[in-house]
Amino acid sequence: MKKLSKLKVIALALFAIAFVSCDNSDDPTPMPVDKTITGLAVKNPNLKILVQALTRAELAATLQGSGPFTVFAPTDAAFTAFLKTTPYATINDVPKDVLTQILLNHVVSATAKSGDLKTGYIKTLAKGSASTSNTLSMYVDITTGVKLNGVSNVTTADVIASNGVIHVVDAVIGLPTIVTHALANKNFTSLVGALTGAGQPDFVGTLSGTGPFTVFAPTNTAFTALNTELAPGGTAGVSAANLTKVLQYHVVSPANVLAATLTEGQMVTPILTPAQKFTIQLTGGAKIKDASNRISNIIITDVQCANGVIHAIDKVLLPAL
Repeated sequence: MKKLSKLKVIALALFAIAFVSCDNSDDPTPMPVDKTITGLAVKNPNLKILVQALTRAELAATLQGSGPFTVFAPTDAAFTAFLKTTPYATINDVPKDVLTQILLNHVVSATAKSGDLKTGYIKTLAKGSASTSNTLSMYVDITTGVKLNGVSNVTTADVIASNGVIHVVDAVIGLPTIVTHALANKNFTSLVGALTGAGQPDFVGTLSGTGPFTVFAPTNTAFTALNTELAPGGTAGVSAANLTKVLQYHVVSPANVLAATLTEGQMVTPILTPAQKFTIQLTGGAKIKDASNRISNIIITDVQCANGVIHAIDKVLLPAL
């Protein structure tokens, strides 16, 4: 009996060992968890169209790479609303090259958490038709929440990925024109007011066009200074016809003139007719001397738009009127 009991114990032990061995051999190898930007987007039920778009544009693998990247990720609702403004029924109908640049306009080559964002310009990975070397600028406004190019709000921030960060946004950020950036930046409200004022030509339509345009854009402070300079009447005393000439004096076309290409003493001819030039001065910082020998400093450079570039200046340029 004792021998029989021992045999049973041995048999049970062997069975257990065999069972465990078989069980271990049948276990599948655990799949690595994809915590990249693409991997997290795939898992988000509100980013299905984004994933579809990234796959079609062959960017899904890019955003699985080492990065780091910051991606402003439009929701499905954002893409649906965007498509309604286009001739395309689905994301697959958008031409691949166009779709690629739109998607790249949501990507920054750095890790920018919400606490790192400041009001001002950052560079995306997208390119417009005006420049092949200077990627498109994005205007970030953190006055209330985070607003991008004046059209898209961050609704969920700081989704941390292994290769960067995702911020979910409520609107697709289209490729910005000169007008897009003029409207987005609150420091240009006086300029926008002048461009759209009574008696002015369709500057908005023109500067939304193909271009390319180079715009030397006076800030609100520049217009305030002009009001003082033209006292007591201020800019209100300038006729609509003369204001048109002043505004035309700030636009060069066809041209996408980047700051690095400006040269000392360069004479620039804007679209004002009859033509009047202004002069670039670089000693002590980039400046412009206008037809009235007044000096304006270039304070922000190379705000790249799809159809041109903006340089902000601190004084309104005046042609000979």
